[in-house]
Amino acid sequence: MKELTLAIVGIDFPNNDRARSNRRSELLLLSPGALMTLLPEPRNPVDPHAVAVFSPSGLQVGYLSAERAPWIGARIRAGDEVIAILQGVSGGAGYLRVRIGGGVPTLPPMSGQGEAAAGAGEPDFWPDPDGPEFGA
Repeated sequence: MKELTLAIVGIDFPNNDRARSNRRSELLLLSPGALMTLLPEPRNPVDPHAVAVFSPSGLQVGYLSAERAPWIGARIRAGDEVIAILQGVSGGAGYLRVRIGGGVPTLPPMSGQGEAAAGAGEPDFWPDPDGPEFGA
C-alpha cells in the first residue's frame, strides 16, 4: 500500500453551479480526515487527464495538480482502490492524503518540523518529511 500527499488546485475558482459555490469555503468547513472523492474527467476540454476532487457533500473543491492527475487517474481507471482524505488547507491549495491499494489513509503525525514546515497558523498541513518512496 502506498500513501502520499497531493495538492488540490483551483480552490479559489467558483464552481459552475447555479449558486456559484465557493470551493475554499467548503474546504475550510471540513475537518482533516474527511473522506473525499476523486473523479477522472476524460472529457474535460482543458485537460483530458484532469481529476476533480469532491467533498463529502458532493461539492467540487478543485482538481489534482496537473503533474499528478495523469498518474492517479490511470490508477483509478486500472481499478486500483484509491482513497483520499482531506489533510488540510495551506495558502492557495488544499491537500489530500491518498492511499492506493486498500484501506483508509492516515494523516501524517506532526513532527518537530511540522509547525515550521507548515507555516504559522497552518497546523493542518504536514508534508511528508522525506517525500514519497514509491518512485512517482
